[in-house]
Amino acid sequence: MTPEQEQQAREMAAGLSEARQQLLEANVADVVANHAFGIYELAAIHLTAEEPDMVAARLAIDGLGSLVEGLTGRLGEAEPTLTEALQQIRMMFVQRTTQLKKAAEAGSDDKTPTSPETSPEDKASEDKDS
Repeated sequence: MTPEQEQQAREMAAGLSEARQQLLEANVADVVANHAFGIYELAAIHLTAEEPDMVAARLAIDGLGSLVEGLTGRLGEAEPTLTEALQQIRMMFVQRTTQLKKAAEAGSDDKTPTSPETSPEDKASEDKDS
């Protein structure tokens, strides 16, 4: 390594050490809640995309649900907000699924309509299997 690269490596190591120390000092409930908010945003991005990825959205929502419901009573001050966010994103998923079904039915005049019991994810899976 050049002296410049060695200096960069030392600086990176010092930065990582400092970040690690900050995490050790942080309230774990706050860190977990922060990540949960990020998962909420991830789900929302997939739901609101021009071409939504409902499979990815469902995974993010299920992950958020696992965190929020699995850690009930342990998420600190953010827990009520996270519980509300989970309810909202689940409702958003249902609404978006309904919109997509209606759009698919309206656009499939010469195609077999998707049955109400078939979700967009199931339909996509069926299409892949064909």
